[in-house]
Amino acid sequence: MLRPFHLAFPVHDLDATRAFYGGTLGCPEGRSSDSWIDFDLFGHQIVAHLDPAAKPVAVENAVDGHDVPVPHFGVVLAMPDWQALADRVKAAGIPFGIEPHVRFVGQPGEQATMFFRDPSGNALEFKAFADDSMLFAT
Repeated sequence: MLRPFHLAFPVHDLDATRAFYGGTLGCPEGRSSDSWIDFDLFGHQIVAHLDPAAKPVAVENAVDGHDVPVPHFGVVLAMPDWQALADRVKAAGIPFGIEPHVRFVGQPGEQATMFFRDPSGNALEFKAFADDSMLFAT
């Protein structure tokens, strides 16, 4: 069984973070304090730590004709869950850095992907594969 990962990341506003991850993305909230919040991101533990001076990094790398923000994090979802999340993000009016689409069409690693940012500017990528065996295809 694949074990959950843990990721801690900076945010500049805990209320906006709670609304985004808990409300918009639907992540159940775990423990919290006045300086951090645990969220269940599709079975993985992410922890938003308050840093009022947090600023997003503005590096991008070209991937399949798009400028992919670095760093970024996210989860590989099942295709129906990916589509439901894309619809949820669109309905919330969250702007996409890279619109939901399928990249590497007809190649090993073909995948549905989308990028957007949280209220602190942290870049998120969610992806899905028609065939999960393609996750590490070369």
